Amino acid sequence: MNGPYVRAQVAKLERELSGIVANGFPHIAPPGQAGTNGSHRIGGAPRLLNLEQLERTRDELAGRVQLAQRATAERVELETRSRELLERMKREPAHYKFVRLPVRDLGEHGCGVWEVRPRMGLLGMLAGWWQVKLSSGCPLPWGSRAARPRPINRPRGRPPQSATEGRHHARRSSCAKSRSWGDVEESIAASVRH
Repeated sequence: MNGPYVRAQVAKLERELSGIVANGFPHIAPPGQAGTNGSHRIGGAPRLLNLEQLERTRDELAGRVQLAQRATAERVELETRSRELLERMKREPAHYKFVRLPVRDLGEHGCGVWEVRPRMGLLGMLAGWWQVKLSSGCPLPWGSRAARPRPINRPRGRPPQSATEGRHHARRSSCAKSRSWGDVEESIAASVRH
């Protein structure tokens, strides 16, 4: 083969690979870089490759295209299975208690999660009333409950000693009731699963 023919093949493979990655973004990442074996990537200066180096680059690109095509096929299969699962969850939520399905598995962007939950909390769990809900799933700006600082215990009536102590105490008191009910629901749900 001559050099221009191999260069054309390399260009075609690069276009194909970039198209696969662009269409699958952000779920499909580009496979490893071609030419990283050190044989023809010495230094950063531009230069012309000889025929052997061009053929090696073409072969590496062909392998990367195959990996990207395989990753795309796996991603399509995952999204298809996830859509089918979501449809079954919507039809019969009682058969999929506490199942969570991230929207990313459906090919959508964001951090939401489809989840089967009891309607009306504990009462709904006992009565067998289940529903599929989409939560935003996005993390809170101050992190999870476990990562939050513990409240400072001080006698009533004593003013906070620092500005951060006062802010933390106000946040804790404003959400204490909802957090305790959520803890009760989580512990009941954990006991039902086991």
